[in-house]
Amino acid sequence: MGRGISLLGAALLLALPACSGGEQQRASEAAADDGERVVYTVNYPLQYFAQRIAGDLVRVEFPAPADVDPAFWTPDADVVGEYQSADLILLNGAGYAKWLSRFTLPESRLVNTSAGFEDSFIHMDEAVTHTHGPAGAHSHEGTAFTTWLDPELAGLHAAAIRDAFVAQWPEDEAAFDQGYQALRTDLEDLDGELSAAVGGRGGRPLLASHPVYQYLARRYSLNLESVQWEPEEVPSAAAWRGFRRLLGDHPARWMLWEGAPAEETIAELHQLGVEPVVFDQCGNAPDGGDYLSVMRENAENLARVYGG
Repeated sequence: MGRGISLLGAALLLALPACSGGEQQRASEAAADDGERVVYTVNYPLQYFAQRIAGDLVRVEFPAPADVDPAFWTPDADVVGEYQSADLILLNGAGYAKWLSRFTLPESRLVNTSAGFEDSFIHMDEAVTHTHGPAGAHSHEGTAFTTWLDPELAGLHAAAIRDAFVAQWPEDEAAFDQGYQALRTDLEDLDGELSAAVGGRGGRPLLASHPVYQYLARRYSLNLESVQWEPEEVPSAAAWRGFRRLLGDHPARWMLWEGAPAEETIAELHQLGVEPVVFDQCGNAPDGGDYLSVMRENAENLARVYGG
């Protein structure tokens, strides 16, 4: 992953001590003086895993706003300063968090939690650029990055976090290992729930509103095709024409969505005999519950898809 600094990034970083970042720097220094352990992550699943492993021994922060996709979010200079001051920075890997290539973070504190399973990455051949939300235009290309949708890979992320915590704070190895083992058990149970939801019927055609379910599809052998639609946006007439052509080749009766689609979209899908169902990819913190509860709800929704 490139970590060269752009001219804009350089200007922002050089400005940190002279603006409100000075207050943040003093706060970070005060925390260090208090002996507080601080870890920053680039997405919510890593924050959840780290919190489960560390408990009260480490403060784990994920500062992205709730209304953005963290994969395409860019933090401001103050937030970059917070990352730079953390004891550890947990990265997802697989090309996740595009902003990392534009700023310099301390190499010695970076933990790429997927480095141990890079040979399991899924690489995408096609890219379609589209726009949604505050992140603006972006494309899904290169390497699929929602690795945490496969509970087995999620467990490998967790193991890397446990190892990093033990290396950083070896005096608490037993506590970290206890937290990790409890999390690992929950992830194994989740794997069983998702597998039972599919029930060996993954060969049925299935659609997705967004190309973010690659690791889920591979894990449970789902016959999945994706479009590039957003829940809050009603597809254009041209998009619906393309969708009808896709249905001709891939006659699915269910469609996974990251969030509930617009009522107009639901009505049109029903006209085509397609039922939308939410499978939250959980890259950002949920409105309620946590990673595990959201994924268990996802499993229940997947059981609706394959239950009949």
